[in-house]
Amino acid sequence: MSMLSRWNRKFYASTRGRIIGLLRRAALTVDQLGRAVGLTDNAVRSHLASLERDGLVEQDAPKRGSVGKPAHTFRITEEANQLLSRAYITVFGRMLDVLSERMDRGEVHDLMQAVGRRLAMENTPATGSQQDRVNFAATLLDDLGGATAVEEGNGTLFIRGFACPLSAVVGGHPELCGAVETLLTEVIGTPVRQKCVHGERPQCCFEIARH
Repeated sequence: MSMLSRWNRKFYASTRGRIIGLLRRAALTVDQLGRAVGLTDNAVRSHLASLERDGLVEQDAPKRGSVGKPAHTFRITEEANQLLSRAYITVFGRMLDVLSERMDRGEVHDLMQAVGRRLAMENTPATGSQQDRVNFAATLLDDLGGATAVEEGNGTLFIRGFACPLSAVVGGHPELCGAVETLLTEVIGTPVRQKCVHGERPQCCFEIARH
């Protein structure tokens, strides 16, 4: 059993996990959730408040109760649904396997550059000094699921990652870093070279020459 599967089992065994599991099936009221998980309405509201703060649950349109009083229903957010789905990683990994089998290295390289440019087009261009643009690019990687820091050494700037957002597949497909390299080059406006460490625990590192 994978680590992700174990995490899912442990999460869904918790009270909040059980609430999330129910809301993935249908939008429910506090009363309906309370009956399903064996908690008081106040206890359910407490859990829902935490889940709302975390962006996992949201209120739906009011639902008319049995005595005519409108009751709010709750549902899982689309962001949470995507977070809990394991299909994205599996399908993405298999798609890369097929592409690698059908394309030569040059074609794969060109494809990754095209992906990086497309990602850059979908984001607001960075402005200001080079340092400002590098900081902006690092924040962009954080928004994609990374954990980065901007460092400087010997006249060179680095964006160093401590949690690779593509870690589940980049070990088998290091060419993915080329897409991020192109994304950063487009956003920062100066050449970027990837110096990532691949393996069981991938670590991102992108070098930006001072100008």
